[in-house]
Amino acid sequence: MNAKKLILGIQHVLAMFGATVLVPFLTGLNPSLALLAAGLGTLIFHLVSKRIVPVFLGSSFAFIGALTLVLKQDGIGAVKGGVICAGFVYVFMSIIIKVFGVEKVKSFFPPIITGPIIMVIGLRMSPVALSMSGYSDGKFEVKSLIIALSVLVTMIVVSILGKSFFKLVPILISVIVGYLVSMCFGIIDFTPIHAANWIGFSKEALSDLTAVPVFRLSSVIAIAPIAFVVFIEHIGDITTNGAVVGKDFFKNPGIHRTMLGDGLATIAAGLIGGPANTTYGENTGVLAVTKVYDPSILRIAACYSIFLSIMGKFGAVLQTVPQPVMGGVSIILFGMIASIGVRTLIDANLDFSHSRNLILSSLILVLGISIDNIVIWNTVSVSGLAVSALFGVILNKLLPSDI
Repeated sequence: MNAKKLILGIQHVLAMFGATVLVPFLTGLNPSLALLAAGLGTLIFHLVSKRIVPVFLGSSFAFIGALTLVLKQDGIGAVKGGVICAGFVYVFMSIIIKVFGVEKVKSFFPPIITGPIIMVIGLRMSPVALSMSGYSDGKFEVKSLIIALSVLVTMIVVSILGKSFFKLVPILISVIVGYLVSMCFGIIDFTPIHAANWIGFSKEALSDLTAVPVFRLSSVIAIAPIAFVVFIEHIGDITTNGAVVGKDFFKNPGIHRTMLGDGLATIAAGLIGGPANTTYGENTGVLAVTKVYDPSILRIAACYSIFLSIMGKFGAVLQTVPQPVMGGVSIILFGMIASIGVRTLIDANLDFSHSRNLILSSLILVLGISIDNIVIWNTVSVSGLAVSALFGVILNKLLPSDI
């Protein structure tokens, strides 16, 4: 192992870091366990996919809303159960793909369904972003607003004006700026950092790590079905990765293997208390910039991620990041998720003069955004996202294609 590989591995860690720890910040999960889940998940993925696909797995944004709700209502055990079941959905999809072929499965999730669903995921979370930024009852709290704006402006400037390396880490840079501004306002409590050990998990991380998974039906229904949407994202990411590298990963190792790797990685994440995993486009961007496609570099990055997760002081610093800092990032992030849904529709060249497309997209958007949760039995409820996705998939098969 040479020094060049070690340095390139650090670059991949920087690319994935901001997004991977952002998900636990927004949901209330432990960021150290998210890093551990990302590292272990990436190694599992590489093992299953014959160690030839240069991919890094990190925390999935699609699950943010569901994880936040379940953690708040039912606790970490229920989150673990839901994420584990999401992993089994990936495993199930990998078997279906192996048996029926990827095109048959994709026919249930065309762009007219996945585009609006992705938009709903982003738009449903937008009020949370403003709330974290200090907005409440029609007013902004001044300090929180200034901190959030400093993050927002930094992220925009770095994304637009930054050179190649800085363009890869806008979230990380903007969080650092927001943290420094928060220090100026004196709102950061450094007690957890002083109390933490240099090496080892914090008490909170150990508590989450050792919690027993609870398979509560309402929690499973809230979290697991989102994997059906992320399944399409997975196919897109593997396609993009193959295009950058110049290889057809659909043939070797096969999309069923990469999907299985994603599933087993997510099951592992659920067992240790991390968020669901997904393939990261950020790291594909690093591959495109560096032109170095060696999968072993991604495995080095995974080992770095595991090492960072057990650095107690580092984990404590992450947990002292103020909420307005994450609010500033979230305003752009949730908007970008919704915009990706719009781009999905545009890339598919869909004709909205057709009533069929208008009906499907309209129903998914209205049901997904307006319905919070529907209680179907005792404590069992389904989210508006799940309802809209179900209606969309069914109507897509029932409505004639020529209307």
